[in-house]
Amino acid sequence: MNIHEYQGKEILRNYGVSVPNGKVAFTAEEAVEAAKTLNSSVYVVKAQIHAGGRGKAGGVKIAKSLDEVRTYAEELIGKTLVTHQTGPEGKEVKRLLIEEGCDIKKEYYVGLVLDRATSQVVLMASEEGGTEIEEVAEKTPEKIFKEYIDPVVGLTGFQARRIAFNINIPQKLVGKAAKFMMGLYNVYIQKDASIVEINPLVVTGDGDVMALDAKFNFDSNALYRQKDVIELRDLEEEDAKEIEASKYDLSYISLDGNIGCMVNGAGLAMATMDIVKHYGGDPANFLDVGGGATAEKVTEAFKIILSDENVKGIFVNIFGGIMKCDVIATGVVEAAKQIGLQVPLVVRLEGTNVDLGKEILNQSGLNIIAAESMADGAQKIVEQVG
Repeated sequence: MNIHEYQGKEILRNYGVSVPNGKVAFTAEEAVEAAKTLNSSVYVVKAQIHAGGRGKAGGVKIAKSLDEVRTYAEELIGKTLVTHQTGPEGKEVKRLLIEEGCDIKKEYYVGLVLDRATSQVVLMASEEGGTEIEEVAEKTPEKIFKEYIDPVVGLTGFQARRIAFNINIPQKLVGKAAKFMMGLYNVYIQKDASIVEINPLVVTGDGDVMALDAKFNFDSNALYRQKDVIELRDLEEEDAKEIEASKYDLSYISLDGNIGCMVNGAGLAMATMDIVKHYGGDPANFLDVGGGATAEKVTEAFKIILSDENVKGIFVNIFGGIMKCDVIATGVVEAAKQIGLQVPLVVRLEGTNVDLGKEILNQSGLNIIAAESMADGAQKIVEQVG
């Protein structure tokens, strides 16, 4: 789960991590009122969407007067920002962060992420702040420094100071930078984050070390114990189909193609998308119904796939282990009848109760194309859609 920059900064502020003063605004009038409360002659007007690259897309403006704040706010609210993370459709700006200006002397990058290879949280930092860390990793990997954190001990002061020295934080500010990183680590652990990125972390003219931006990603599996974080969820920033899928504990991600895929198991779902692409098709989604889905869950999954207007055909690819083929078949038939299926449907079933599942499909009276293998199914659905 993602949150907005201003929400992330509020969390950081509560943990004693230094951030600029700022307020959220939903209208141009609110933006001006927010600016009036800031003790600054320069204001930053920042579009709030769940995507990076806002500055390059024109979503961050520097205002030198209240009139400019109003002008920029009117320009940004309602505008669709297209960045490298939004896709070509972009995202509509519905809220702004109005922030005090900052006397920036140098920009850095600091981030915390779980390294699955070592099962440890890793603190990453670079003196190449303000640019995407992927770009730094590609062009100047030697400028990225890492500290692997023992989960029992946590981030130590020694590690934080070593990172600060490595990225050339001014010597007199190393203590402040280390305190900043320790606070950031506490936020990461206590809020069950999966990623926290501060890009840029800045050193200011008056000797402060603060987060000029804040990107948070939270572990969805831990949200049950993070009630305050759940309240920060902005459903308008999420795909409606993905929101609906989450209600039924379905793993659904919307894609740009026209072949809907319903599969059980994330690995099989990835393989299914690959083989559809191999035969010249384009998947419309990633949908994993899981290992223990009920007929109701399968029915809802089907409805979600068909709610995508781009879907011109559906490929159901199920290997029944814990998930029984007859349950899948019952759900498919029920959903097809409820919705009134108008697009080609190719079904490949294998595993537990496969014969019973095929019998349910055959006796449904629906126009279902049977497939004997994954490759056979992929070829058939691509032919039907093409």
